[in-house]
Amino acid sequence: MSKAFYVTTPIYYVNDVPHIGHAYTTIAADAIARYRRLKGDDVFFLTGTDEHGLKIERTAEANGEKPIELADRVVKRFQNLSQVLNITNDDFIRTTEKRHERSVVEIFKRIEHAGDIYLDEYEGWYDVRNEAFITDTQYEEIMELPQEKRPLIERVKEESYFFRLSRYQDRLLEHYRKFPGFVQPGYRLNEVVRFVEGGLKDLSVSRTTFNWGIPVPGNPRHVIYVWFDALTNYITAAGFPDDPERFAGIWPADIHLVGKDILRFHAVFWPAFLMSANIPLPKTVFAHGWWTVEGEKMSKSLGNVVDPYQMADEFGADVFRYFLLREIPFGQDGDFSKNAIVSRVNGDLANGLGNLVSRTLGMLERYRGGKIPAPGPPGGSENSIHDAALSLIGQVDEAMTETAFHKALGAIWEFIALVNRYVDEEAPWTLAKEKKEERLDTVLFTISRSIGVVSILIHPFMPSSSEEIWKRLGSTEPFSSLRLPDAGDPGLIKPGQAVVKGSSLFPRYEEKTR
Repeated sequence: MSKAFYVTTPIYYVNDVPHIGHAYTTIAADAIARYRRLKGDDVFFLTGTDEHGLKIERTAEANGEKPIELADRVVKRFQNLSQVLNITNDDFIRTTEKRHERSVVEIFKRIEHAGDIYLDEYEGWYDVRNEAFITDTQYEEIMELPQEKRPLIERVKEESYFFRLSRYQDRLLEHYRKFPGFVQPGYRLNEVVRFVEGGLKDLSVSRTTFNWGIPVPGNPRHVIYVWFDALTNYITAAGFPDDPERFAGIWPADIHLVGKDILRFHAVFWPAFLMSANIPLPKTVFAHGWWTVEGEKMSKSLGNVVDPYQMADEFGADVFRYFLLREIPFGQDGDFSKNAIVSRVNGDLANGLGNLVSRTLGMLERYRGGKIPAPGPPGGSENSIHDAALSLIGQVDEAMTETAFHKALGAIWEFIALVNRYVDEEAPWTLAKEKKEERLDTVLFTISRSIGVVSILIHPFMPSSSEEIWKRLGSTEPFSSLRLPDAGDPGLIKPGQAVVKGSSLFPRYEEKTR
């Protein structure tokens, strides 16, 4: 079995309300998955929900329902969001599934067999919301925060199984040295290295003070620590341990996309668990930044949480996708504002791509009866456009290899601007008036082919728009059959294709007035 390209988001905490951060990670993963499919790769794309832990148990109890009833009810928030944002995940995993319980039990047993699990007592601070153990130093920092910004911290003392994380300090540091691309961006790797060099303590991996979780094999009085449970989802979905052949064809993951706040779990704890269980490590963990809203941290109390459902409804999923991936370098923090997204709509989309498509198809209808003409001999300007298109394919591929969505989109929009200038300089309307028919045919064909190139290259980012453009160009070849090299094919657009101008792809945004 050939190895699939495996991309994952973290599994989202089912008790959350989906916000811009969830949308960002999922859209980014979808763009990677779509691009790899465009290259012809066999892709496996996973997302899902984390449904165990103390917070879920307490919320369900307060609601007068069982934890699984709560999970079943609210998981739809995330499943529906994938549909709204046009996400093409191949699997959606829930940590309450039986296949996942089998996987968690199996890796726990393997780690126990390796001598890395022992029973002791844990005493310390526990962050209920994030299901994380807190050091005394972290507790002191939290207590310095204003009351309304503090997470719920509790002091716990209980019997616990521990994982010998301290045993893996040197092996982890050696892995980071040997594979510097394991954590990206590079400055995040430096943070991880400094944390591990500071010394690793053994990690509590079970709890006895609540029941909503996967029981420890052989001792059901304990439930397995929710992060040990949640991280295992990545191998569960790949077929571990039920289908070894499938697992070998999918794992290791090529890229885990995570928010920077959970990098430590993915870049320290997770690889140590895998090392102990003798399972290969993922190739890359990529940590992206956080979004603020008009300079303020998002919070329910401030009422500034960006609702991705609302954004998709107001602007369209493709516009929202484009904004998130274009606005900031992936990995850095970004600031969301309505003014910023409106600027992208009216500038890049309406005045840029939308204008190019609209006036090209309009001229084809006006001057050539709605059909793409056969070109005459190319001139120097046509050769330059063709060379720029070929160069663009390489630029986009290089940017996507770096997980630099803003670079890929920036290069595409530079090409769009180049083609718009070409239209202005060649002035097809003047050529038509002067009856320079052969030259007009060449110009109209060149513009049409350029739009075809753009329609393929924007597909990972704006799938609906790309397919609509391809359809309006009148190609009979299904868009789903296209691959990246097709963008460089001189025969990409064929003379005689019947085009349809249609309505504006990206109407200028005007604030609604009563």
